[in-house]
Order: sequence, then structure tokens, then C-alpha cells
Amino acid sequence: MTAILGISAFYHDSAAAILVDGRIVAAAQEERFSRVKHDAGFPTQAIDYCLAEAGLGAGDLDYVGFYDKPFLKFERLLETYLAYAPRGYRSFIHAMPQWLKQKLHLPREIRRGLRGEYAKAITFTEHHEAHAASAFFPSPFQDAAFLTLDGVGEWATASYGVGHENRIALTHELRFPHSLGLLYSAFTYYTGFKVNSGEYKLMGLAPYGEPTYAHLIRDHLIDLKPDGSFRMDMQYFQYCEGLQMTSPAFDALFEGPRRDPESPITQREMDLAASIQLVTEEIMLSAARHVHRETGQRHLCLAGGVALNCVGNGRLLRESPFDEIWIQPAAGDAGGALGVAQFIWYQLLDQPRPASDGDSQQGSLLGPRFSDDQLSAFLDQEGAVYCRFDEDQALCDRVADLLADEQVVGWFQGRMEFGPRALGSRSIIGDPRSRDMQSVMNRKIKFRESFRPFAPSVLQDRVSEYFDMPEGQESPYMLLVAPVHDSIRVPDAGDDTLTGLAKLQVPRSTVPAITHVDYSARVQTVDALRHGRYHALLRAFERRTGCPMLINTSFNVRGEPIVCRPEEAYRCFMATNMDVLVLEGFVLLKSEQPNTAPATEAYLAQFSLD
Repeated sequence: MTAILGISAFYHDSAAAILVDGRIVAAAQEERFSRVKHDAGFPTQAIDYCLAEAGLGAGDLDYVGFYDKPFLKFERLLETYLAYAPRGYRSFIHAMPQWLKQKLHLPREIRRGLRGEYAKAITFTEHHEAHAASAFFPSPFQDAAFLTLDGVGEWATASYGVGHENRIALTHELRFPHSLGLLYSAFTYYTGFKVNSGEYKLMGLAPYGEPTYAHLIRDHLIDLKPDGSFRMDMQYFQYCEGLQMTSPAFDALFEGPRRDPESPITQREMDLAASIQLVTEEIMLSAARHVHRETGQRHLCLAGGVALNCVGNGRLLRESPFDEIWIQPAAGDAGGALGVAQFIWYQLLDQPRPASDGDSQQGSLLGPRFSDDQLSAFLDQEGAVYCRFDEDQALCDRVADLLADEQVVGWFQGRMEFGPRALGSRSIIGDPRSRDMQSVMNRKIKFRESFRPFAPSVLQDRVSEYFDMPEGQESPYMLLVAPVHDSIRVPDAGDDTLTGLAKLQVPRSTVPAITHVDYSARVQTVDALRHGRYHALLRAFERRTGCPMLINTSFNVRGEPIVCRPEEAYRCFMATNMDVLVLEGFVLLKSEQPNTAPATEAYLAQFSLD
């Protein structure tokens, strides 16, 4: 038996993943255990979970890998500070203590984090090497091109190359400070959202605006080449020398300062979002077309934070020359833990990688699960009132009835998802046919901005009836946006005169709660093999209503990580206006619970509401 632990830490979304004889046994982000969103600390709790799931101690590990080369990153930081001195002095002073105390001593920190029980070598891959490994090795392809796009690793901000069987070869890279991820984050910052978490909001805001600033971005901020590479005019950015993303020149170009994070969103922010989203898609398409020309491959694998831009991914699927695309579900830094572990197994140990009909990501359901005995003990301790179902069909029929009555359901089943998306294990679900459901779930359950769209979970065999996706196209990881099918659109929606958030007032399809204002949806396909009981629930809802889909959003509130344990699920249920909680076979109705008055303000006060 060979056991390999992969670790990502200290920059964004720390995580751990463990392989045993090449099989992914477990993977999880530290934030789910610590309850600190995007926790960047050493992933002690995630490692403990992974080892427990594998039935191992740290001393049983054969290899440990880290997803980054700290000395290369330190070299880049020093060279950048020197190049911009003395302007970068404040940033330099802010960063150096942690580097000198911790980040330059990663072997020591890792051994300490493993409680001194691991004495063998530690392997360090380059950041984009780990991204590329996480993109190709779990994919269903024996041969494929890969493209990685993010903020920055050591020096690289993007890379591409080819994977063949059990090997990857990175051949080209784009280097700091020119970065698509940092360009997008600059607009995230400028529109008043938090960098490294608000990018989803910017993407969701884009359809409310018009790309009126796209020409300014193309003419002033970037020089885009036909191969998708580009250079940025750094007079408009301050991330090299300061603690903020944009400069006064950026403010002047876009005629005003950044939006205060708590101020109203205006048409300018909507148009800025639409503009940077369009330019981002153009860059992604240019890069993909170049990679296809250079490699001649039919398949493309994607990773890096930019690969979570599901609107851009949808365009790649529809418009790029690649036949098929596979995207790592944990495409950001968390996925680097899985990437380095698989790099060790395949590339360094030269283990065979057999052909497979599907990917090896196991639905990305790689986190903790809880037994019925654990759940019943917890619920009894809380004094909760519940009904227990021993048969899946009876459970799913009951929940389908509640959903059809427009009840909002917290759905907690099986193993927690690895990556930023809820995929039917830690989800809040509702009826997509309801005109009011998007508003209700945003305002009363998620406590977040009204413009944020919700995704549909749809039965795999019905997806092409509702969305413009090829017959048989899979999207199990909710990483592709597709237009809703003409057959379900509402004709003459009557919103030609509406602008901005007023567009929310008009239903656009027969499933209005999951149809965004541009007639698109972020689609998750659901099949029996990957999704088990969640698939059975969708079948039950289809029998009950004729509709083969549900709203699926992550089981959390704004500012909080997705729930991991039953304690967090129950607390979220009790402190919000959620109607129903389903913990495995246990069904709780809010109306039957003692002390049901939501402690909303006290609950939300615990979290940073970015």
C-alpha cells in the first residue's frame, strides 16, 4: 500500500487530499472545519479528517507533497518589491514577518503540522504544475491539452501543455504581473467586492449591465495577442507595490473611485462587470484556440481560479475547437492539494493510469459523512422534533411534496463536496418554477444580494430539453453556463425598457427561479451513479410535478463556509427562514421545532459579510 498526502496552505483556501494506491480517498478544505471562510492557515483539521478517512496515521504516509515552491515565490516577491521600491515598502513590511517566520520554513511547518510523526521527504511541485496535474490526472481523457489560469503562483499566472496517460508536460507559461486572474480581481475590488471571494458576485452581476467599458479595457489596460497572451499596462494597477489592486489612473480612466463595499450598486458597476466578463471570455477563447492549434488535441482540461468562471467555460464548450472539456471541480488553490498528490503518484512514481469511462473525481464527494446513530444522538441532544424515514423512496416522496408546496429545504446527505460548489450533499434546494423563490432564498435564507442567481440541478437525461447543451453532455460539477432552451422561454418578456436590477421583476422561462436575466443558467447535471439519493429526490419531484430539476444553492449564509457537520446545518436551519431540514433520513419541519424565532442578527454577526 502506498499513501500520499497532498497539502495546499498559507495563501488561499488551504486543503488536504489523500491517495491510497492512486485512489482518491478523501479531500477537504480547512474552512469547512475551522468555519473561517477561505481559511489560509495550515490545514490541520482537513489533514486529520483525510488520515482518519484512510484509517492511517501521519507516520503511515509514504509521501507528502506541497503544491507550491516557496523559495521561487519569495524570489518573485523580492524582485517585485525591489523593482517598485520605495513604493512597495508598506507591502514589504506587511508581508515579511510571515515569510521569515513561517513560509520559508515549510518543511518544518509541515512536520510540525503532522505532529512530528512524518520523517520522510517532502515533495514540492510548482503551483501551476499542481494545477495542471489536478486538471489532467482525474479527467476521463488519456490524452488532452490542459490550460491553467489563475492569479499567480510563483511566477506563472497561466500555463498550457499536454497530458498523455500518466505524464504531463508544461510547455508554455504567462508570467507575473500579467495575469487574467489579477485583472478580474482588480475589477472585483473596484466594484466594491472582496478579492478572492467576490469574483462570483462580479460574474453574476455582469448580465445586468452592458459592456460599455470593454473598449477601454482593450485599449488601455491590456495588449491582447492572437495567442491569448497579453501584457497589462501597470500604471493602472497597484498590486505589485501596494495593498490595493487599482491605482488613481484606474479611477481616472473609469471616471470615479471604487464603490464603497456597503454602498448601493449602480449601473456603472453593472456595466463594469459586463465589460470585464466579456474581455475575460475573449481572452479565454483566444488562449484555448491557440492551445488547440499548437497541441492538436481534441480534449481540453482546465484548472486555476479562472476555471471557476463558468460563463467563460460555457463559451469554451460552445465556441472553442475542442470536442470535450473537463474542469477540475476544486479548480482554485484547494485543488492544488489533490494535484500534488496525483503528480507524485503518476509522474514521479510512474504508476499506470488506466483508461476509464468517466473521471476519477467520484462526483467530488470526498468530504466527511455522518451515520444515522450520530445524527439521532445529536438531534435528541438538541431536543429537535423530527420524523425518521428508513426507505429512500418514502423520504424522497415526502420531501418532493414539501418542495412542490414551495418550502425551502436544507438537504444534508452523504459525503461533503470538495470545491466551492454544493452538488447535492450540502445544499439548500427549492422549486425552480416559483416566481418568488429567487428573492425569498436570497433575502430570507442566504442573506445576500438580490441579484445573485441560483443554479439548477437537472436530471442528466432531461438536460437537453431545458438547456442548449448537446445530448448526453454532462455538467456534474456545476461549472458550465448554458442558455435556457427556446421552448421554455417566456415570449415577449417585456423588459426591453428595464435596466439594472429592475430586470429581476420579469420571469423569463417556465423555471424563472433558475433563469438569469440573460436567459442563462449554471447547470448541474444529476445522475444515479454519482448522486444517489439526490438523484432519487429529483426523480420524485419529477413524478410529483413533471419538472426534472430543483434550485440548488450552497448550504450556508453569506460570509460563512458551506456547512460540514450536522451542528452547522441545524444552526443554519434554526437561525434562518428555512422551512425544512433533511439530515440523511431525518426530516425536521421548522413549524414543529421549539424556540423557532430566528436569531438572525446574532447569527450573522459571527461572519464577515463581504
